[in-house]
Amino acid sequence: MGDRIDGARYMAETLHRQGVSHVFFIDAIMRRTLVELEALGIERVLAHSEKSAVYMADGYARVTGRPGVCMAQSVGAANLAAGLQDAYLHRTPLIAMTGRKPPMFRHRNAYQELDHAPLYASVTKYHAEVETAEQLPFLLPQAFREATEGTPRPVHLDLAGLQAEIIETGTVEQDPLEPHHTQLPARRSPPSGSEIEAAAAALARARQPVIVAGGGAMVSRAQDAVRRFAEALQIPVATSTGGRGILPTDHELHVGCVGLYSAPHANRILHEADLVIFLGCHTGDQVTCNWTIPGQATPIVQIDVDGSEIGRNYPAAVGVLGDPALAMEALLAACGGQEPRAAWAGEVRARVAAWRESMAEAMASEASPIRVERLCHEITKALPENGVLVADTGYSTIWAATLIDLPHPGQTFLRAAGSLGWSFPAALGAKCGAPERPVVCFTGDGAFYYHLSELETARRRNIPLVTVVNNNSAFGQGLVNIRNIYGGRPGNQDEIIRFGPTDFAAVARSFGVEGIRVEDPSEIAGALSHALSLGRPAVIDVVTDAEPRAPEPWTL
Repeated sequence: MGDRIDGARYMAETLHRQGVSHVFFIDAIMRRTLVELEALGIERVLAHSEKSAVYMADGYARVTGRPGVCMAQSVGAANLAAGLQDAYLHRTPLIAMTGRKPPMFRHRNAYQELDHAPLYASVTKYHAEVETAEQLPFLLPQAFREATEGTPRPVHLDLAGLQAEIIETGTVEQDPLEPHHTQLPARRSPPSGSEIEAAAAALARARQPVIVAGGGAMVSRAQDAVRRFAEALQIPVATSTGGRGILPTDHELHVGCVGLYSAPHANRILHEADLVIFLGCHTGDQVTCNWTIPGQATPIVQIDVDGSEIGRNYPAAVGVLGDPALAMEALLAACGGQEPRAAWAGEVRARVAAWRESMAEAMASEASPIRVERLCHEITKALPENGVLVADTGYSTIWAATLIDLPHPGQTFLRAAGSLGWSFPAALGAKCGAPERPVVCFTGDGAFYYHLSELETARRRNIPLVTVVNNNSAFGQGLVNIRNIYGGRPGNQDEIIRFGPTDFAAVARSFGVEGIRVEDPSEIAGALSHALSLGRPAVIDVVTDAEPRAPEPWTL
């Protein structure tokens, strides 16, 4: 029998063994554990809201490939759950821990107490109630297994005690088990030979195939395997927004993002394909334009680590169950005798080049207020070769996914899965996880308002994040829609869609953060260069025009 230690020490040592370097939290939770974490060198990042803590853990997990850890006391459990939606949709491994009142307080109108299980049911893949410290050696390692195996997603442990103090002060036999499930992918499952043969046969019949790489391909770290496969067979590569970066965006076979957040040429190319290989892509409505591009009659090969996803939205798909990187390598070997699709690749390359040329004038615009196309162009030029770009949802993702290039293999793109305001705290978490890499947050003003308080966290922790605010004093994405609904009807349209104006550079300075206001497009490059060189947090407030529309997707 091993020595017995208290629950707080056990949790701290387990997180340390699992390779966790930061935890993100709102007081008051697991205070004894937090003290033990300091002794083990784990950074404790106090946020200003539970959602911010989750988003920070999410950004940390996405950039490191390791599970992120966030926590809140019982009364904050509902807010913590709300923040998990984006991580669940993006399939991020998170360990969320909350306190809850002990059994004799439950179902008795206890102060600030709700049943937590229903709150977490739709935003986690695993939920467990920890009643005693003796359960920790079983449930805490299981949480890491559940978060990282198969399709990664958040998990939740509900710890007895308002601040989890019942679990922390209980005792447990020290567990000497070696760490597991510390990094994605948790394990690599090779595909079966028969499934690879069927996929190769489907590819042999295709003259105009296209790969659509999703977030699962990025989790698999399939970049090199995809590049070798695509180059050998001259097959164009498109991506979901979560798969952006699978190839450098200036690669001759790179198509761009497809679906509802795409440039017009990308969906046209996908529509004309006579075979689509979905690689680690869950074929949702956004990436397929409501399952119309590609159409249901288009031959499909679907490669995924989760067999339940294969055929979910394209029932006739030829399925390959296995790790995307290993599957690409096996499929390339099986297709060794096939002719490269050079003519098709050349046609696609010409269309992509034409799209880029069509945007050149706007990207060089000297207009004031500044056009967002110009801002995107300047971010492309300024982002270092190992930089991380974190974009918010809506127009921020569309602008970034279509007009900010990532030409270097060492660059990373992270984007919100739909939660407005996610990017700023997520970028802080990403910078914590990758302190040696420059991190740039690209957000609209509507999103930045959500978590302005985390400017204080950035200053207090000296997190040298560069935040670029596309400040147009509106929810710019909705302008046309609001106008169309009004038609000729009199009324105050601005009341629904506009706000500000706010000088976010001045706001940043009031928090003790470097603030730079940019109203002339010629000043963007200098502002970015200065902010990236500072070694401390900075906000670049760029006054832009709300009227120009982001690229619109081509649809049927």
